Amino acid sequence: MPLYEMTPTEFRPISNVSFAVLQVRERDDLQRLLRTQIEVLGDDLYVLSEEFGDWDDSRRRIDLLAIDRDANLVVIELKRTNDGGHMELQAIRYASMVSAMTFERAAQVHAEFLTRMGEDSEEAHARILSFLNWEDADEETFAPDVRILLVSENFGKELTTAVLWLRDRDIDIRCIRLRPYEDGSKRLIDVQQIIPLPEAHEYQVQLREKEQVGRKKRAERYDVRLKFWEGLIAIARSRNTRHANIKPGSYHWLGASSGIRGLGLNYVIVQECGITELYIDRGEVVENKRIFDELMSHKQDVESRFGSALSWERLDGKRACRIKHVIETGGYRSQESQWLTIQEEMVSAMIKLEAALRPALDKLGI
Repeated sequence: MPLYEMTPTEFRPISNVSFAVLQVRERDDLQRLLRTQIEVLGDDLYVLSEEFGDWDDSRRRIDLLAIDRDANLVVIELKRTNDGGHMELQAIRYASMVSAMTFERAAQVHAEFLTRMGEDSEEAHARILSFLNWEDADEETFAPDVRILLVSENFGKELTTAVLWLRDRDIDIRCIRLRPYEDGSKRLIDVQQIIPLPEAHEYQVQLREKEQVGRKKRAERYDVRLKFWEGLIAIARSRNTRHANIKPGSYHWLGASSGIRGLGLNYVIVQECGITELYIDRGEVVENKRIFDELMSHKQDVESRFGSALSWERLDGKRACRIKHVIETGGYRSQESQWLTIQEEMVSAMIKLEAALRPALDKLGI
């Protein structure tokens, strides 16, 4: 967006220029000014060091290394270009390199920085504690995370796409644009955080927190189901059933072939109940419905052999069909002490279901 001066008679445009035209350099100008006025970036930061590179076999340096009020380390990378280059890749590498920094090492690094700045290095420890509002150093809560600030004249699409992708994966990385203007002898800088937009940041944080809770619940659900299936397969193996050699997974169903392509004998487990079923899906709607109808013609004999009524679901409007029996004893959310009863009942029901359906399956001739 253009920048204007508002006068009594007009909005007077101020020319946008580049750092290159202004002969502004990264290290000698931008970095030099920001190291003592880091608040320009609009974040509550304290600079620990400049041109930091405390690792072997690397000549690379972090432009500015800072901490925030939550004791997170903050890697700040500067570019004067209009696309940011590949600064996000550099910053990720640097973030990983400093992620294990301790409070004591940070104090040493800051002392070295103060010495280079001509200030009292003995104050390094106290200055960091004062900024963090800590009475004493706490190694356990120092540097719980590493944040990244990318600061440039502008950012290319490839870089912003990468940053948005990283943010979706809970990496705290931000883009701050420094756009230079020239008005006669004056040099003006428009400072804007463009990723994430400040007004959207809190909402995005809430979305991420909600997603984290969702992922945790899904992971817990997968772990519970996997454990349930392991127990059921152990019973199937002891009874030498069709599912004896099936590898247990974390999904809500576990299947084996009936011996006929597209006709699977499946176990299904949900929170409150278990299910045994014949699932019919040979890839074609007409074929599936024909098979279901043929089996349905033997319903009385099948249910007589099974010993009770079954649920016959033609599922009109869908491709597949199923014939199932529901085990009401419980599901994977039942107390683990009840699982053995549920698993044994499911295995017994599957044995009966296959035996009840086998004569009708054999008559299909497919």
